[in-house]
Amino acid sequence: MRELDYSKIGMRIRQVRKAKGWSQEQLARKCGISMSFLGHIERGSRVMSMDTFAGICSVLEVGADELLWGKAGQSAAVLDMWGSAKKGAGKNPCRADGEQADSYAMYVRIMKSVAEIMNEA
Repeated sequence: MRELDYSKIGMRIRQVRKAKGWSQEQLARKCGISMSFLGHIERGSRVMSMDTFAGICSVLEVGADELLWGKAGQSAAVLDMWGSAKKGAGKNPCRADGEQADSYAMYVRIMKSVAEIMNEA
């Protein structure tokens, strides 16, 4: 099983953010996290929650597998998940929906996608 490399994940987040022309402040604000915390995430010096990770993926419009492993389009489940996350992106786009059940279902889909990717390695 492959280990997550938080420095590489952060580097990928930074690359996508910069490709969109966004500052750290803009992305942090869109995700409802502090700019300081986003800086730590991008450097790989702090680990984010699954909720924050899902929100970053949703806001950046990028699949989890691309940020985790640098591979785009590995899992249709990830694409389906982000499509449903965008529908409920009301007040806080870093949460797929304000309800716990929807958040839990999103976590399950993320974890299944991560397991698929890790099993392929």
